[in-house]
Amino acid sequence: MADTYSFDVVSDFDRQELVNTLDQVRRDVGQRYDLKDSGTEIELEETSFTITTASDMSLQAVEDVLRQKATKRDLSLKIFDFQTPEAVGGNRVKQVVKLRKGLTQELAKSLSKTVRDELKKVTVAIQGDSLRVTGKNKDDLQQAIQLLKGQDVDVPLQFENYR
Repeated sequence: MADTYSFDVVSDFDRQELVNTLDQVRRDVGQRYDLKDSGTEIELEETSFTITTASDMSLQAVEDVLRQKATKRDLSLKIFDFQTPEAVGGNRVKQVVKLRKGLTQELAKSLSKTVRDELKKVTVAIQGDSLRVTGKNKDDLQQAIQLLKGQDVDVPLQFENYR
């Protein structure tokens, strides 16, 4: 029997689900009467995707469809970092949506400090873009998970490798 237990706190998303979501959005946009003629394009890159469409109004409608489809596919809306829309030639609008993945150093330090201040029986180590929480008692780790779930952070948190 192990004398210490641990879990990792990460921020990640399923890339294939994102690809499927964007495909569904493209299909939906092509079928909706108010968006059919908007010439909307969605281009996926490694760490972001770009929405190019006819107007601010159609951009807002595409964002709404994106949010609906992502929610149905169990993608957290916190992974989307909507940038300010910018005008491109001929009344068209372009918006870059960055994808949040991994914990930033500042966020990792903040979460680590919160857990250490609240729960004295667990240790927290920052490992790249994730946190490792270790303790002798599984109940203490459960308390740490509940504490972290209660935090209002701008990225989705997952708890992995619970041992």
